[in-house]
Amino acid sequence: MNQYLNAVNAPVFYLIVAGVLTFITIMCVLFLIKSYKTGLQIGMDEKVLKKTIVSSAMFTLLPSISILLGVIALSGTLGVPFSWLRLSVIGSLQYELNVAEIAAQSAGLSGLSLNELTVEAFVTIALVMTFGILGGIMCCIFFLKGYSKKLQTKPKQENSESKPNFGAHATTAMFVGLCAAFIGSYIGKCFPQGGSDYMPLLVALAAAAVMGVFEYLINKKNMNALENFSLAASMLAAMAFAVIVNML
Repeated sequence: MNQYLNAVNAPVFYLIVAGVLTFITIMCVLFLIKSYKTGLQIGMDEKVLKKTIVSSAMFTLLPSISILLGVIALSGTLGVPFSWLRLSVIGSLQYELNVAEIAAQSAGLSGLSLNELTVEAFVTIALVMTFGILGGIMCCIFFLKGYSKKLQTKPKQENSESKPNFGAHATTAMFVGLCAAFIGSYIGKCFPQGGSDYMPLLVALAAAAVMGVFEYLINKKNMNALENFSLAASMLAAMAFAVIVNML
């Protein structure tokens, strides 16, 4: 196990990841500078531009906590460099955790168990996670231009009925399917044949309860600012709940 941890946390791995993230950071700064200059050229108020930059930076701080939690959760088994890279570029917290677990089980492991992981299993998990996320990039290369033109079309009149498109239904169906699959697996480990692995189910219920409170405040009380913080708060509350239950 120590040999595996030394391999996935090797200094050369840190250097590679740092180089990739440095390149991306420079690219983001260049885009920010060009966008700012373009805004001034088309007549936008300089004060409005600066206020937008500051407010955007502030609103990214708390939501990014959920990403940091994902890095911490993955780094215990997949090492810090790879987890840092996957959740810093085009990765998604929900995607990374789920796919890493699925890839580990497909490699013959019981899950992301540190006692079972080997360098070979890590390579398999890393390849599955990386190739899986490339779908978004390929869609952007081939379909983003047409999709952007569709977004720029004239919107419907306010009095006309607007129906959700296929994308909205597909996204809803996908998340319902994911929730059903994972909660079903939790129930399967907890109840049949006297199972006692109830912690994942309790944590999922706690996170859902906290998210439900946020949804109520956002949709019923029009507290839209909470939308950016709901995921991070739900994760923190569920983790705290797990610690308390484990202590009891």
